[in-house]
Amino acid sequence: MDTLPKRNEMDSKSIWHLQDIYKDISSWEEAFLSAENAVNAFSSFMGNLGKSAQILLDCLQKSNDISLMVEQLYVYAFMGFHQDSTNTVYQGLSAKAEALMIQYASAASFIVPEILSIPQKTLSDFISENASSFAVYTHFLENILRQKNHTLSSQEEALLAQATELGAAPQNIFTMLNDADMKFPMIEDETGKQVELTKGRYTSFLENTNRRVRKEAFTALYSTYAKQQNTIAAAYSSSVKGDVFFAKARKYASSLEAALEDDNIPSSVYDNLIQTVHKHLPLMHRYIQLRKKMLSLEELHMYDLYVPLVEEADKKISFEEAKQTVSKALAILGKDYAAALQKGFENGWIDVYENQGKRSGAYSWGVYGVHPYVLLNHNDNINSMFTLAHEMGHALHSYFTWQKQPYIYSGHKIFVAEVASTCNEALLMNYLLEHTQDTATKKYLLNYFMEQFRGTLFRQTMFAEFEKITHQMIEKGEPLTCENMSNIYYELNKQYFGNDIVIDKEIALEWARIPHFYNAFYVYQYATGYSAAIALSQKITKEGQPAIDRYLDFLSKGNSQYSIDLLKSAGVDMTTAAPIENAMKVFESLLDEMESLC
Repeated sequence: MDTLPKRNEMDSKSIWHLQDIYKDISSWEEAFLSAENAVNAFSSFMGNLGKSAQILLDCLQKSNDISLMVEQLYVYAFMGFHQDSTNTVYQGLSAKAEALMIQYASAASFIVPEILSIPQKTLSDFISENASSFAVYTHFLENILRQKNHTLSSQEEALLAQATELGAAPQNIFTMLNDADMKFPMIEDETGKQVELTKGRYTSFLENTNRRVRKEAFTALYSTYAKQQNTIAAAYSSSVKGDVFFAKARKYASSLEAALEDDNIPSSVYDNLIQTVHKHLPLMHRYIQLRKKMLSLEELHMYDLYVPLVEEADKKISFEEAKQTVSKALAILGKDYAAALQKGFENGWIDVYENQGKRSGAYSWGVYGVHPYVLLNHNDNINSMFTLAHEMGHALHSYFTWQKQPYIYSGHKIFVAEVASTCNEALLMNYLLEHTQDTATKKYLLNYFMEQFRGTLFRQTMFAEFEKITHQMIEKGEPLTCENMSNIYYELNKQYFGNDIVIDKEIALEWARIPHFYNAFYVYQYATGYSAAIALSQKITKEGQPAIDRYLDFLSKGNSQYSIDLLKSAGVDMTTAAPIENAMKVFESLLDEMESLC
């Protein structure tokens, strides 16, 4: 019987080095007390920001210092929790860290309202008389003043900050249910061996060339979620209600507008994505027809979407092999990028394999002043190799930003963060296609590339459309139930995949297993980011050094500008349909080439 190892059974060479943040738990506890004291003392600035430029500057600097302290505590605690959600020590640390972060958000909630209450002339005088000191805060202050109409009084902001913990409850409930409590059954693999189904292994089962295994994994996964469907529906409905509540509290016209306003993204960008993808759905239907033909199936089912179309090209790729190939593919970005990539590979940035209680999926996180980290659940396949390239794109985006930007601009809005990660994937694919002579392998890669379009551009847009519908329902006072959400999701699948595939009833419950839905209007950025990344990768390969220089400059800017402007400076304008249309042309060319080989 094949079961997952426990965390303490993992090879030390394959786990990340949390000790780079704190050497041990007692060090974390000591840092927690220091941060807690700093948070408690921060209120001394309240009511004084308009008195002098120096007080305002001191407050902003102290705010950054405390924010970094709290973030470091939070990241360490939650990464420890994510590596093993059954570990009660890290459960406790993460709860304390989350409470402290909420306490700090409440303590600092006066900053924006007070800045907005300072007379414009007074604030202008502060800045002009202390230009060099305020220079680093130019974009920060501009962004605050831009959102003046949606900023409340100090008391109201403090109340909303305290309500954040309640607003996070649906996501916390889903996370515990999905990652800690939910257990999946054993299934029979292609050799007849009983193997435990896990979320991490699910995709590998769907890639299995044995159709019985694919169907059994598909049915087993969704039958497990079906047992919890009403609980999950209640959690998601509560999450959407929270989104709508906070949007209304801040006087936004909709929860969509509220979610996009923070990064100054027009709602038209979201709507334009859905409309442009709808326009090109015939290409997706054409791909489904091609898949059905190549698999020689009378009926194509949802569990047939992931199996490679070229069986002989489905080879094992170890983690070491994946690292080597990714390094070669990204060498086009130059020596500095290559050196940073190796540093990440060799110095405990990456948590590689799945273990009991480990969070599913993959992500990049980390702490300014330490280094980025990457969580993986690596399987020896091409998908995991692309995941490695993807997450290291995130990590090196952070790495280069942290080299050049102060802490206040050290983060990345998701709108641009997914560009860095997906550009890596596109460059990896270009490299593999260029170095492949074998027709079968080339067909496999073409299919994999098309699957990236299906899974990222089309599927994430479908997710985005589902989110828009569910939020609009709550905004109109309509209930969200398990039944109506499943009906909506089922109909979207019919629309996106067309008539040449059986839309199995189980897929109606897919919404119930998507953790990103608890971070409203997040997933659309995978689709916009993918479109931008395709454009940038083409510029890098075709234009050479000028495009590479623009791209590396983009990686180093963090969030020192609005995302739309960052991408424009890199050569991509996401306020137009052009990048999405361009991506669709690439997808069509892949279809043409694959059809010619078949």
